[in-house]
Amino acid sequence: MLVGPPGLQMLSKRMMLLATISLALVCPSRATENGQNEQAKQADAICASKVHPGEPGMAVLVKKNGRVLLGKGYGLRRVGSLESISADTNFRLASFTKQFTAMAVMLLIQDGKLQLGTTLAETFPEFPDYGKTITVRHLLTHTSGLPDYEMLMEQEEKAHGPRWSPEHQIQDEEVLTLLEKVYKGKFAPGTSWAYSNSGYVVLGLIVAKVSGVSYGEFLQQRIFAPLEMKHTLVYQNGKNEISNRAYGHSLENDKFILRDQSATSATLGDGGVYSNLNDLSKWDDALANHTLLSAQEMQPALTPVKLADGSEPHWPQEADEDNQAPGQPVSYGFGWFLDPYQGHPRMWHSGSTMGFRTVIEHFTADHLTIIILCNRTDLDPPTMALQIAALSRE
Repeated sequence: MLVGPPGLQMLSKRMMLLATISLALVCPSRATENGQNEQAKQADAICASKVHPGEPGMAVLVKKNGRVLLGKGYGLRRVGSLESISADTNFRLASFTKQFTAMAVMLLIQDGKLQLGTTLAETFPEFPDYGKTITVRHLLTHTSGLPDYEMLMEQEEKAHGPRWSPEHQIQDEEVLTLLEKVYKGKFAPGTSWAYSNSGYVVLGLIVAKVSGVSYGEFLQQRIFAPLEMKHTLVYQNGKNEISNRAYGHSLENDKFILRDQSATSATLGDGGVYSNLNDLSKWDDALANHTLLSAQEMQPALTPVKLADGSEPHWPQEADEDNQAPGQPVSYGFGWFLDPYQGHPRMWHSGSTMGFRTVIEHFTADHLTIIILCNRTDLDPPTMALQIAALSRE
């Protein structure tokens, strides 16, 4: 019961009403924030349980609605050192790189210097006839049918003896030369789908040739510098250095062994970028805010490819290390897998190379991003990322 003059009673009622409205507005937000903080704690516990003292480890970023819930490192940058992994530690991204290569191509398209229908033979006139029907779109979507360059390396070494090693790595131009020695692809362009590192090495070369600067310089000028990704780079041994570098490891006989470079670690467009959580958070913001390309300009990259007959592509039937789901349907755009997970739309990509495992999972409708970078090969970042994503739905 209110006691006092009518005017004061009316004012008091209004104040109580405003207070009630304020509580109604504030409490859900606090509840949401508390819930997210609890999810971050659970995610932290999941990650911490995977890495023991003295081991190499990982860096993990969890963002919800643009807010960083978790950005933390676990383990060591290099076994035997005292340097811990942090949000500033730079990891080799491996195939995570492909989204940057695709963005570079799309920026050149917006510049009017390249078209999705540009053929491989138009860019490299010396390329055999089978390149006359392979387009930039085919390369971006893994529907080109280009032979796998690692298979071609094996064939070359069987015929002529050892040629490549971690100390003498194959370069992009050598990949192109190997492809030019072949006179047909695995299948006619657009008629099938097969994950192609060869295609993305070639795209990196196309970026360099069309832009007039190296692949690394183009990414620096058009992506990394504008987004202030100050410590992200395309690594080329002898040409640049990686600050706060994580080195790759493999677990062998219950012991972690330094396994940082292979004969194929020098190729660029398919996996040559090094980056860290802080910079990749800026990349994630740029994608969400359409900083580099408008939503309309970005749309082709986020449209699942269809084969020439209009059918849905599938992973090849033959199992190999690049074949994640033999015979199963696959949804791929330009540098992004696009298949939903348990009904939740997403764009994602994993990476796997000597000593490193990585993943980015961006659940578009949930405004949730999870990035995991590992400098050891015994962890499974895609599975961990989905485990963390499930926390936000509990």
